[in-house]
Amino acid sequence: MKKLLFLLTISSFVFLSCSNDNSIDIKDFSKDTCGSSDNAQTISHDGEDRAYELYVPDSYDGTSAVPMLFNFHGFGGNANEYMDYADMRTLAESETFILVYPQGTCLNGSSHWNPSLPGDDNKSEADDLGFIETLINELTSAYSIDTTRIYACGYSNGGMFAYGLANYKSEMIAAVASVSGTCLDFNSPTSHPMPVLHLHGTSDGVIPYDGSSDYNSAQSVLDYWIGFNNTVATPSLNTDSDGGLTVEHYQYDQGDNDISVEHYKFIEGDHIWFNTTYEGQNTGELIWNFVSKYDLNGLR
Repeated sequence: MKKLLFLLTISSFVFLSCSNDNSIDIKDFSKDTCGSSDNAQTISHDGEDRAYELYVPDSYDGTSAVPMLFNFHGFGGNANEYMDYADMRTLAESETFILVYPQGTCLNGSSHWNPSLPGDDNKSEADDLGFIETLINELTSAYSIDTTRIYACGYSNGGMFAYGLANYKSEMIAAVASVSGTCLDFNSPTSHPMPVLHLHGTSDGVIPYDGSSDYNSAQSVLDYWIGFNNTVATPSLNTDSDGGLTVEHYQYDQGDNDISVEHYKFIEGDHIWFNTTYEGQNTGELIWNFVSKYDLNGLR
């Protein structure tokens, strides 16, 4: 797969290119979005205080272990604002899981995630993979969390980071989902069959659905995980048009440990966290209903 970098702010498109000398070219970002809210919690990692928004549902009472889901903002995103934009708190309450919206570090006034091991594929030297490992260890010590059911999802650069966790921290992550994101190259093996959900719009103007000279296509991302997980090569297909857009659902099942790779293709969908529905389920519900079927050992 190609080595890719991309950036996004909610209000404007932002592109980054990284050469062999690690020079950076940034264009058109609109404002400094690196600040966290007053309600954010912090944890020290790699000599820095890292922020995150934590939602512990009222339905959590500590008597039994519950799942945990991380949701990562896109480039230029603010975790508190993103929590409203990609809100899964009502779902966390009804399904009883702990929900975490971490904050990326700052790059020239805009926040970002580094989804790879140190090198030219990353946007900075921030150790984001290590930050999430530290945060998982902190939260599993503080709360009764089922460590076999920790999940990652994200939007845009955050979706790319979820894929990075699926590779480099796979011993901690049971399943992942990406919204309007893509994969970078992987430099070490994923440690177990990895359930993957990929949501992408065909009119995405930032990460083209069919790919480009710079970006992997949605299908190439799927093909990687289909091959890795040994699923069927020919998917089942269902279509729904009741939610505002035509959405095609592709399911590649019968993979190792009974896992599947699934894809929601939003016809004429943009580069967004989708606000349309599929069979009455919004984006957050599609993600949760997929990832929650799995633990580190595969289908539950």
